[in-house]
Amino acid sequence: MKTKRTPLLLVIAFLSSFAFAQTVNAQKADRIIKRDYSIVEGTIVKVTETSVEFTYPNEKVVNSIDIKHIAKIEFASGRVQTFDAAPESQAAPTEALAAAAPNTAGNQAQAVKENVIAVLPIPYVNADNLQSSEEMAKFAQNDVYSKLIAKSSNIFPLSVQDLRTTNSLLHKAGIDYKNIDETPIDELQTILGVDHIVAAKISYTTKEIQNSQTYNSGEVKGQNNKVKEKDISTSSTQNNTYYYYHVYFDLYKNNNKIYTQSKKPTFAVKDSWIDAMTNLLKKSPIYVK
Repeated sequence: MKTKRTPLLLVIAFLSSFAFAQTVNAQKADRIIKRDYSIVEGTIVKVTETSVEFTYPNEKVVNSIDIKHIAKIEFASGRVQTFDAAPESQAAPTEALAAAAPNTAGNQAQAVKENVIAVLPIPYVNADNLQSSEEMAKFAQNDVYSKLIAKSSNIFPLSVQDLRTTNSLLHKAGIDYKNIDETPIDELQTILGVDHIVAAKISYTTKEIQNSQTYNSGEVKGQNNKVKEKDISTSSTQNNTYYYYHVYFDLYKNNNKIYTQSKKPTFAVKDSWIDAMTNLLKKSPIYVK
């Protein structure tokens, strides 16, 4: 007599599937992405207004991280929770320190926000006559700002201060594109209330080259190879302006210069500084591919 094994096989298959599912789930971990770009993996136990409690894999000890150091949490379930750069619980001490800081510009100091970038107006100077352009200084500033906003995922957890806020605070402090290079970075950080500052500059020279071209209509011959019409030639002259740029790019964090580079564009055309600035920006430590 044959024994029916189908129910037993089903039980074994069910238990194997359950064990496999448990193993897969056990391999998944919550991810804490800190503001210094480091990642902590484990199991989130509790999230409060001031801290996040978690355990490391295969451990029972509960650890804690202050909220101010966390940019976001990626839970194993797929849910993502982000945190403001300056939680209200941490704002009061920061504001107190900012208020106590020296303010040589005579304006109210701003609470320094962590992981926030301010893009300064970018002096656009003709090295031949040392003349600067306000319009181009603002255009270049907006160009860098727009590139950072467009690639916000590449600079996470950093964020960019709105240009209106930056320029308004600078205006109140009596700072513009003409004297931005003369203002110490520590004062700018206090005025703008950020911990990252992009300070760039564009210097250029121009050269006029005259190009002349002559067009010859040639000869028109009739019978017996006699010339019926004489040569008719015309000439034209065109002036071309060539731009030779030198682009400088500095990045500061907490008053320290952490990146400085300069670049000369390959082509001597009017807007070639844009490509050079983009290249320097992508190579900076804030830009993560």
